[in-house]
Amino acid sequence: MHTRRILSSLQKKLLSLKDNSIVVDNIVGGNLEADTSKTINSPFNVHPSFLRVIASFKGLLLVCNERICCELILWNPTTRRFRFLADDYFNHNFDRNSDTGGMYFDDPNDLKVIHIERYCNVVNSRVYSRRRESWRMINSLNVTNFASTYYSWSPGKAYISWFSIIGFHQERHIVAFDVLSAHFIFPRLWK
Repeated sequence: MHTRRILSSLQKKLLSLKDNSIVVDNIVGGNLEADTSKTINSPFNVHPSFLRVIASFKGLLLVCNERICCELILWNPTTRRFRFLADDYFNHNFDRNSDTGGMYFDDPNDLKVIHIERYCNVVNSRVYSRRRESWRMINSLNVTNFASTYYSWSPGKAYISWFSIIGFHQERHIVAFDVLSAHFIFPRLWK
């Protein structure tokens, strides 16, 4: 399940991945608008039960196709345009039990997708550039201690995206990703 609350958007939509269909509803004044439901087809011919929304950002969805090697897809359900994200670096694509992702715009306004992969307790990170249509590895520091099976992503302010991580043994951590320097930082939290 993926939920995202957007306060500033005037055109709010509810996307429902149902058993055999994908339904888009308009939300007006916090309520579903009567008679505005639209059923759309997955443009990449994948049954909705195999799709998992990893992140959403400014109307775009980062979707995992769990049927075919868990490939990552960037999708705009409103325009029905999509792009399969090239996979240049990793041996496997996306594992829903140990990977996470997020999106942001960098300084020259290029949409970036960040993918954090945990495989055999080693954490690797990479960033996809929509403009260059390629992935590059980034320095993950030593985030092995923060490997988790549950991640919660949300965009932050001042060019920082935040990854809230609940690790093994119920430890809670916040890891920040500075989009300008493309480095992870671990902010100190008060107790």
